[in-house]
Amino acid sequence: MLIRRTPEALVSARPEAPFTLRIDGREVQALPGHSIAAALWRDGIVSWRYTRRGGKARGVFCGIGVCFDCLVTVNGQPNQRACLTAARPGDVVRTQEGTGHDVHDL
Repeated sequence: MLIRRTPEALVSARPEAPFTLRIDGREVQALPGHSIAAALWRDGIVSWRYTRRGGKARGVFCGIGVCFDCLVTVNGQPNQRACLTAARPGDVVRTQEGTGHDVHDL
């Protein structure tokens, strides 16, 4: 079903109810339509990945899925771009170190 978004409808629009996801065991509130990066930023979390060499903290850099600085593990799946991945109720997000794979998985 196509929803018409007229200026009049947008002026009276109200956000839907927030939901919860978890990042490294911490509860984070998100709104429907948020990316995982937006939910983390909203909660004051600005970095959630560490580089393979040097362990440097990373978060969103480009915000459009080009740079891969915002990689996280979502529901057990490593290397998900937080800026492009829609947040869903109950998601379990983990800070990613290096490639996101355990050494014995490589």
